[in-house]
Amino acid sequence: MSENFDKYIITVFGASGDLSKKKTFPAIFGLFKQGELKEDECKIVGYARSKMTTEELRSRIKPFLLKQAEEPIVDKFLSNVSYVQGPYDTPEGYKKLGETYKILEKDLNNGEPVNKLHYLALPPSVFGTVCTQIKENIYINEETAKTKIIVEKPFGHDLESSRQLQKELAPLFSEDELYRIDHYLGKEMVKNLLVLRFGNILFSAAWNKEFIQNIQITFKEPFGTEGRGGYFNDIGIIRDVMQNHLLQVLTLLTMERPVSFDSEAVRDEKVKVLKAIAPLNHDDIVIGQYGASEDGSKPSYLDDETVPKGSKCITFAAMNFQIRNERWDGVPIVMKAGKALDVGKVEIRIQFKQVASGMFNEIPNNELVIRIQPHEAVYLKCNMKTPGLATTTKMTDLDLTYNQRYQDFWIPQAYEALIRDALIGDHSNFVRDDELDVSWKLFTPLLDFLEGADAPNPIVYKYGSRGPEEINEYMNNHGYRYMKENTYTWPITRPDIE
Repeated sequence: MSENFDKYIITVFGASGDLSKKKTFPAIFGLFKQGELKEDECKIVGYARSKMTTEELRSRIKPFLLKQAEEPIVDKFLSNVSYVQGPYDTPEGYKKLGETYKILEKDLNNGEPVNKLHYLALPPSVFGTVCTQIKENIYINEETAKTKIIVEKPFGHDLESSRQLQKELAPLFSEDELYRIDHYLGKEMVKNLLVLRFGNILFSAAWNKEFIQNIQITFKEPFGTEGRGGYFNDIGIIRDVMQNHLLQVLTLLTMERPVSFDSEAVRDEKVKVLKAIAPLNHDDIVIGQYGASEDGSKPSYLDDETVPKGSKCITFAAMNFQIRNERWDGVPIVMKAGKALDVGKVEIRIQFKQVASGMFNEIPNNELVIRIQPHEAVYLKCNMKTPGLATTTKMTDLDLTYNQRYQDFWIPQAYEALIRDALIGDHSNFVRDDELDVSWKLFTPLLDFLEGADAPNPIVYKYGSRGPEEINEYMNNHGYRYMKENTYTWPITRPDIE
């Protein structure tokens, strides 16, 4: 491991909030449970405005930890958790926090300073305020102890607000000290993309316009806003998952080989491919908003009482990305995301070109499918001879499903992996400032168009459907070749019986 990893104090700002109890503390506990954090090497502090004791904080987060482990190890972890109450915008709470650090450092390092990781599980509107107080009251940057800051998305609402946020943070902390967390970069299959692409000559050689017909990156949720429509109405599906999560996946799929696994080398290549993406065509998109389900059991988006009447908020979007470089020029890369759809999944689907004309004219295209969630998997759809005397072909797959192949392996949750990366100083899976700027430059003109005075009306699709009916034609127009019915079986378990 790099850096001085063996001594740390992790402080969770916003410790009384939902994100902390559901994601942040369970992720830190997951690392503790696996032995990545040791009780004599790491202490955890919660900080918030809420008036409560350390015991009350422990009681609040304990039920979420018991979902992962038995009570004895949970109690052992909680004994390392303490709480400091204070405001976010004035020094007194931070001074109390500094005194708490001194007490903990006596146990950890004979009173000598140790590294500090500050996790801001807070709204972006207070990032600047909190970071200013951290810098003025508890910041440390010495040879033996450093300060690190993790900030959560959203990193702005558009290009202007993103730049304003960066203006607030940049004078306070260097890029080495800042970790902008996009939890998709911590998912196992997303972290696996570099190895899959560049560690296998089979894929590396065919990963270009000569062999690939199109790429799909798909995000599906089987539920709607469920009473949170007022919050979602200001964000929409594009800001929620496409400008951040799915765009990160796209860059890892399409960037050039980094010169090394060094974090800056990886992030350099991501920025290069982002800059090669053509402006998004406002006429080459499909946008939708879910209506009620066919049987009427599920409400429409507009039925949510928290949603403004007549809202044009987008709950489904499909858009085409064109990368203007030698590797990808002319290959449609379609990003699709939606709520209230038929299934819940996130996957990448890479469809290869047809085989040369001749004996296999009608044979289906090969597809490489990378399922990010649920149930991580990689499988390659291949054409094979049907077992038996016949010479017919059947599409099947070479299948690597993680919960079958890696049954006894610990696959860390995204937040677990990313917090560990921050502790060891690995920036590879965090968003850099110039990368954020380029991504907002790409999406802001489209968002301005979709949210302006003359914004188009989204297509209404049924709750529980595959999305707007126009999506099949859209995919056909962007080179996706649908397989004929009954040409694919996954998996083949027995012969067809007439």
